[in-house]
Amino acid sequence: MKIVVALKQVPSRDSSLRVPVGASWIDESDITYEINEPDAYALEAALQLREQHGGEVIVVCAGPNGAASSVREALAKGADRAIHIQEDDLHRADTLGLATLLAAAIRAEGPDLVLTGLQSDDMGSGQTGVIVAELLGLPSATIIMAVEVQDGAIRVKRELEDGWFQHVTLPLPAVLTIQSGINKLRYATLMGIKKAKTKELRAISAAELGGVPAAQVRCEKVYLPGRAKQTQILAGDAKTAAAALADKLKFEVRVI
Repeated sequence: MKIVVALKQVPSRDSSLRVPVGASWIDESDITYEINEPDAYALEAALQLREQHGGEVIVVCAGPNGAASSVREALAKGADRAIHIQEDDLHRADTLGLATLLAAAIRAEGPDLVLTGLQSDDMGSGQTGVIVAELLGLPSATIIMAVEVQDGAIRVKRELEDGWFQHVTLPLPAVLTIQSGINKLRYATLMGIKKAKTKELRAISAAELGGVPAAQVRCEKVYLPGRAKQTQILAGDAKTAAAALADKLKFEVRVI
């Protein structure tokens, strides 16, 4: 079974982000990067499927030269080989542009299964996986909690709202976006790090895949959210005020 995992490198969560005044992107001069966490769960799901059914896991990542470190980490965790689509200004591309590059590289591999994370930690659009599926003309399913391989097909468990789940059977090849937290992520072992140095990491330019399409969506400005204090008095008796408070905590503050 040939499985391709689309992986993205994003700023690490503990990085101190700085945004120049009027800029359309963050200052990247002094931040560290890591594998997008949802994509790490997609990689783990792929590695477990390979362990159960054999085959190979191929990582595809689009990004600047520095993204090679995250690709090497994926190889150290157990991926068999990798493709690095080199493009320095990828943050200027929209989701369709990124998906077009990924789809072009994936199409040449002819995989049985394509896995992506549910969304990226930086942009969070949650669209890349399904757009890749559309460009490849493959069936897709999102928010996947479990995958069962059948004869020429897969049966997946999707997470819905309010604790509901849906089971769907899809023919292969297919594209899935994996929900975070469904498995325990593995660490790269010392032996894995050593083996990663000998594994194939093929670098290709975005131009070799037809270039990045002109963006249909453009980011005009990036800015830090404003901080403000606000006091609200909830009128009514204790029961009415409690219901109003719970409603605000759930739908406005989003902490319950």
